[in-house]
Amino acid sequence: MSHSVPRLLFLAHRIPYPPNKGEKLRAYNVIAHLAERFDIRLGCLIDDPADWDGVAALRRLCGEVAAFGISRRPQRIKALLRARPGRSMMLDYYRHPGLRAWVRGQLAQGMDAAFVYTAAMMPYVLHAPIPLILDMVDVDSEKWAMYARRERFPMRAVWAREARNLLAFERRAAMASDVALFVSSQEAARFAELAPEAATKIDFYENGVDLDALSPMRGWPDPFPGAGPHIVFVGHMDYWPNVDAVAWFAEVVMPLLANLMPAPHFWIVGANPSEAVKRLSALPRVHVTGRVPEVEPYVAHADLSVAPLRMARGVQNKMLEAMAMGRPVVASPQAFEGVRAALGMELLVADGAAATAREIIAVLHGRHPNLGAAGRAAMERAYAWPMTLARLDAHLARCGV
Repeated sequence: MSHSVPRLLFLAHRIPYPPNKGEKLRAYNVIAHLAERFDIRLGCLIDDPADWDGVAALRRLCGEVAAFGISRRPQRIKALLRARPGRSMMLDYYRHPGLRAWVRGQLAQGMDAAFVYTAAMMPYVLHAPIPLILDMVDVDSEKWAMYARRERFPMRAVWAREARNLLAFERRAAMASDVALFVSSQEAARFAELAPEAATKIDFYENGVDLDALSPMRGWPDPFPGAGPHIVFVGHMDYWPNVDAVAWFAEVVMPLLANLMPAPHFWIVGANPSEAVKRLSALPRVHVTGRVPEVEPYVAHADLSVAPLRMARGVQNKMLEAMAMGRPVVASPQAFEGVRAALGMELLVADGAAATAREIIAVLHGRHPNLGAAGRAAMERAYAWPMTLARLDAHLARCGV
């Protein structure tokens, strides 16, 4: 297909704006980068009413934006009702007849390539006769397998089934694509183990950070109402791994810090806190903010940021952003996977409650005075968006896009 400006069909399972969580942040920065040389036709779904304002912002970057609303609970029920042997419920959750019709119309007009953001969107273009760049981000099927290992019957069986069915589709999607990309070398290597037939198509490009927007020199207002020290966790609080992480930290780690003078406060900052998260605010020195206009002030004025995830896939943007802001970070081994930084010098990793408490106490007692600055330097060295997206450009060139 030949146009004065090449046309790129971009499909996303959630509208990539505002870029306030990992999956949206990656997609938004890819769109902003590719908009410099492509006429982008963005098709996406919206399952959070607060996200509709993002359509206007994305139209400033894209030639066309088609957003289709879905309701989470009805969509989950539909996916359950469509359940069949070998059929992934996640694919049915993101199935929308309006989006499918729009994609057909775009393909009929002529597209030069498609950028498919996550395997959930691949059914819309599986047989399209154009170059297909599939950004799987994480191995999603591994997430469901991880959930299955932590659950009891009957949900253990449900999640294990979903893991099997989704992996079968992920393998099919990777083979149908020209390249299948992931967020880290570790995720790419894991998928190559699971889908050896697609090994030659599998690679990665990393997430980045906006070093200017997250500069430690910016003067964010202090959001904390009283004296610290303050420990912060940032993330969407209806996401199961985040819920599990903050509950474990609040209930198990915080009591180990109670005898410090002064004792630290733990701030859980993020939209849509589940009922389980809201109940944590009844614990001593635990605060649940819910949605806030900006999360950056909480990170900027915290004494340290924690990422105590016990279930994690890919790269945790909350860690990269805290490090970019010059804040000390204490992470679990699961959250650390995929982050290129020097242990003990640029961030701290602790396995288990006692080790986590020890590292936090060491930070609060001033034993790692250069940790925040070293973390910022690590982000400057390897994680600026132009650096990470250069690898994506190379993949597009190899696909003739």
